[in-house]
Amino acid sequence: MTTAPRVLFVCVRNRGKSQLAAGLMRRLVQEHPQHPVTVVSAGTRAGTDLNTEAVQSLLEVGVDITGQHPQQLTDDLLHDADLVVVLGSEARVDPAGGVPVEVWETDEPSARGIEGAERMRLVRDDVAARVRDLHTRLASG
Repeated sequence: MTTAPRVLFVCVRNRGKSQLAAGLMRRLVQEHPQHPVTVVSAGTRAGTDLNTEAVQSLLEVGVDITGQHPQQLTDDLLHDADLVVVLGSEARVDPAGGVPVEVWETDEPSARGIEGAERMRLVRDDVAARVRDLHTRLASG
């Protein structure tokens, strides 16, 4: 039996985008238990609480991350991962021990003047499409 790939989602504060990705990936794993993925998220400068708009945007699509908390990125988390996914252009993660790092330049609606819940829904939908693609890639080996 093979072990589930361990994916580490990273953003700066671990309050929004990386939490969105982690929550969405956990849901895909629940829906497709034959394709397990171990999911972890962290921040390069972790915040203290979740972004309420991120939490709400996930609740709208049936994903509950209210029990999650931001955590600081550590060398151990990096070394334990099979893949590191950095969301957005602000967080910087140096590859560790040959672990591949993907950078997702996620949609940033605020650059177009879109704020609040509408902004977060657009970010969520962009991240959701990328997470679905990643889950498909991982499932196909």
